[in-house]
Amino acid sequence: MTQPNLQAAAPARVPGFIEQWSRRAFVLAAGGVWLAVAAAAYWSLWFLLALVVVAPLTWLGIKDMRQTTQAIRRNFPLIGHFRYLLESLRPEIRQYFIESDQEENPFSREKRTVIYARAKNQLDTLPFGTTRDVYRPGYEWINHSLAALPAPSSSAASAYRIVIGEANCAQPYAASLLNVSAMSYGALSANAIRALNLGAQKGNFYHNTGEGGISPYHREGGDLCWQVGTGYFGCRTPDGKFSPENFAARASLPEVKLIEIKLSQGAKPGHGGILPAAKVTKEISEIRGVPMGQDVNSPPSHSAFSTPIQMMEFIAQLRELSGGKPIGFKLCVGNLKEFLALCKAMRATNVTPDFITIDGGEGGTGAAPLEFSNSVGMPLIEGLAFAHNALVGAKLRDRIKIVAAGKLTTGFHIVRLLALGADLCNAARPMMFALGCIQALKCNTNHCPVGVATQDPKLTHGLVVGDKSERVYHFHRKTVHAAFELLAAAGLNGPHEIRAYHIFRRVDATEVRSFMELYPQLDPGAFLANDAPQRLQDLWTLAKADKF
Repeated sequence: MTQPNLQAAAPARVPGFIEQWSRRAFVLAAGGVWLAVAAAAYWSLWFLLALVVVAPLTWLGIKDMRQTTQAIRRNFPLIGHFRYLLESLRPEIRQYFIESDQEENPFSREKRTVIYARAKNQLDTLPFGTTRDVYRPGYEWINHSLAALPAPSSSAASAYRIVIGEANCAQPYAASLLNVSAMSYGALSANAIRALNLGAQKGNFYHNTGEGGISPYHREGGDLCWQVGTGYFGCRTPDGKFSPENFAARASLPEVKLIEIKLSQGAKPGHGGILPAAKVTKEISEIRGVPMGQDVNSPPSHSAFSTPIQMMEFIAQLRELSGGKPIGFKLCVGNLKEFLALCKAMRATNVTPDFITIDGGEGGTGAAPLEFSNSVGMPLIEGLAFAHNALVGAKLRDRIKIVAAGKLTTGFHIVRLLALGADLCNAARPMMFALGCIQALKCNTNHCPVGVATQDPKLTHGLVVGDKSERVYHFHRKTVHAAFELLAAAGLNGPHEIRAYHIFRRVDATEVRSFMELYPQLDPGAFLANDAPQRLQDLWTLAKADKF
């Protein structure tokens, strides 16, 4: 059967007034203005001023009609520019005039405001009650106690320590409840890195280097967690493999307190990256140990190991090469069977990491493909609950500390993560807010207006290291104190007493459940006793210590 020609059958569209007259109106208007200017020359020298205005606009209009890349400008000379102007201003217009205080894009104004207030050591209380709808599904809270305890002082809260590597390490590390999550020099400016490190020094918490290596700007006196990624920056051979000699040299630095193997990150789990040759400056070349004039590849997975057992052997090697410093790894939870395979490898080799950092799919300070940022990786709450359960079920939990990292901004977020099994927390973007980040969403353009996520010296000049380091220190101090105030209000003596049944979530208009109900916890050794829920027990059976 012959298909009808729908295009031919469609009624002709009548062009709108602007479409009909834009180009000819420009020509007529320009011609008329030029005639007026010429006529004015007989009576006044003001035509010179008109000439200064009219000539550039005429040139721009002609250029618009001749260019072929933007149809809007070609069809609507001059006035078409307003479309691109408004589009460029859209993020600022939305952030400052349209979005609500609770709208997460990706951080709400309410959360940014409390970070700014705490960083500046200003009043951070909320007037006139909550602005949240407490009957909306998703609302969460901690139940208080009628036997509430006095909250510890701010200095006492900041002094609280979690010891990492106590069982296996010659040099265990006593960590703060909240620390700076992984952000590399290069992604962040030199001044931003320096301010973070000085803030960490003053507040006695650690600063994760990110996978870009240890730069001179990381060495302002703060404790470091050196992150080793798939590119092995700072500890690589010329062909990009792991170098034990280079690792040992940097791991011995006194400010390096612990080492983290990065398996994946929340922003783009399972995705590698390329640093173009044009961005490999002499400084970057020296810091990362990479050649100039060549693209630098960060593969999606490690070349130093390819099985769970080999990874445990790599952990043991790093612990020895570092002189007995704590060794851990970071990942965004993905394939559940693979995480259980790691647990089986730990039992098979009797080698365990000293800590595991769980990153959430909602995390990420770096640029990432939209599909990975939006649709890959388990969110932090689910990833943390699973990792904690896996370690408990494999009877490994008491040997390993869990660090939670992913979009936490307040003391309640810390307490909520502790209730699900975390021992301590890391924060990245909140630390950027403390530095002055305004969520301009230009981190991947080198045009960060406040000098945080850029290498442009004209912009980084605006970030004053001394002032911003104080803000990082104050944000950490006041946020940790807020977490301890919540614990005291619940009648708890400290982070070690918080449990999943202390936190509640509204699941619909009439039903509320505790985290214990939403995220049931396994009994110690449940996998070994074949006593886990069938779905998890089946995954445990399928997991192999010698294969991911």
